[in-house]
Amino acid sequence: MAGDFAPELPETAYKAAAVLVPLIAREGEESLLFTKRTDHLHHHPGQISFPGGRVEAGDASPVETALRETEEEIGLHRRHVELLGALPDYLTGTGFRVTPVVGVVRPPFELTLDAFEVAEAFEVPLAHFLDPANHEAHSIVHEGRLRTFHAMPYQGYFIWGATAGIIMSLYRLLGQRS
Repeated sequence: MAGDFAPELPETAYKAAAVLVPLIAREGEESLLFTKRTDHLHHHPGQISFPGGRVEAGDASPVETALRETEEEIGLHRRHVELLGALPDYLTGTGFRVTPVVGVVRPPFELTLDAFEVAEAFEVPLAHFLDPANHEAHSIVHEGRLRTFHAMPYQGYFIWGATAGIIMSLYRLLGQRS
């Protein structure tokens, strides 16, 4: 799936990446777990994201990448993640092909944030994203072209771009099952 700011690149030009979409199964209410990236990072500083990153040579699959990056960034061990599958790949404006891997995480678990990469980790109730009233469309002129993008603000957090696009994929999938 092409993202909101995806450049027009040949398929082979995109760098492979993967994220974990952690669905936290709390009693009575499911939530999604996010990170806020530190402000000094080269890619997407200060943005809200799912844990993840580039596929490395030693990764056997995007699932392996998502689990490895989650362990590195927030200290959530893969033994806490029950894999459900993957959403469609998302193409970013920075040239990444992101595979979103969905996994259920059941408490109790502890997080240990990598202070270099992650400023904060927080949860948002899944119901927030399933309510279309919380879906916003924004526009910006980027590299001379008008671009529109999804946003889903939540209590002072501005969730947009690839993260919001991935949430929209999850929203559409869950809507088909209702």
